[in-house]
Amino acid sequence: MTLADNAIAWYDANARDLPWRAPGTSPWGVLVSEVMLQQTPVVRVEPAWRSWMTRWPTPAALAADTPAEAIRLWGRLGYPRRAMRLHQCAGAIVSRHGGRVPDDVGQLLALPGIGAYTARAVAAFAYGQRHPVVDTNVRRVVARTVAGAADAGPATTVADLAAMAELLPTEPARAARASIAFMEIGALVCTARSPRCTDCPFRNVCAWRLRGAPPLPGPSRKRQTYTGTDRHVRGLLMSVLRDASGPVPRGRLDLVWIDQEQRTRALAGLVSDGLVEPLDADLFTLPGAR
Repeated sequence: MTLADNAIAWYDANARDLPWRAPGTSPWGVLVSEVMLQQTPVVRVEPAWRSWMTRWPTPAALAADTPAEAIRLWGRLGYPRRAMRLHQCAGAIVSRHGGRVPDDVGQLLALPGIGAYTARAVAAFAYGQRHPVVDTNVRRVVARTVAGAADAGPATTVADLAAMAELLPTEPARAARASIAFMEIGALVCTARSPRCTDCPFRNVCAWRLRGAPPLPGPSRKRQTYTGTDRHVRGLLMSVLRDASGPVPRGRLDLVWIDQEQRTRALAGLVSDGLVEPLDADLFTLPGAR
């Protein structure tokens, strides 16, 4: 059996029951899940995805609503620019593709907010096409199993895509299933800090394990703190604006963080990103709020 065969067999027996993987999920549902899952754990995404798809089951439904409502429903998923990009993406799908999520990677890449990973993921997982879908989890699995390295480095490269493409079956639908299987193995078994090698379908052939599972050379990377960062302050400001029933005066925003310079910088960044609209010098709202 090939690595892909082993991965698919493991996936068939062990995959998580996630709503965007259910038979009949629309390509729009897959696209929304991939955007939400960027830098956000599954446990937080699942309820948000269900709420989003209930309210906006199609791109046309979201495009007909305001960016403000997209930001509000995004809630505390983080990186709210993703909500803005999804709203813009929905509008582009309606105007360019008649409301249907395209199945061509090039057309997907041309949509607002859709990068190379998401375009390949939608083409593979929504349309069953053969594309190397490579995220951090997949890169780690391939680096360990094939190259014998503890990790694959900080960013996806052309070599990573080529390495994954070589592992995929020829038949498109099976290749798509192999891609999601490798991803699931990296998320659940071949994790960064505590890999469960005895449960891994590659345990007998993994080059890293056969080498004794050597750690990464040099000091381990420290987790980035969140509290007190500009991103933290941006989140506090956005929380006030999301929960407000109308425009918010600057004085109310001033209460969320004591450091005036940092608070001012965070608010200016939100305005620059299009996530907040100033109605005047001291009154702010979400974009397109009714």
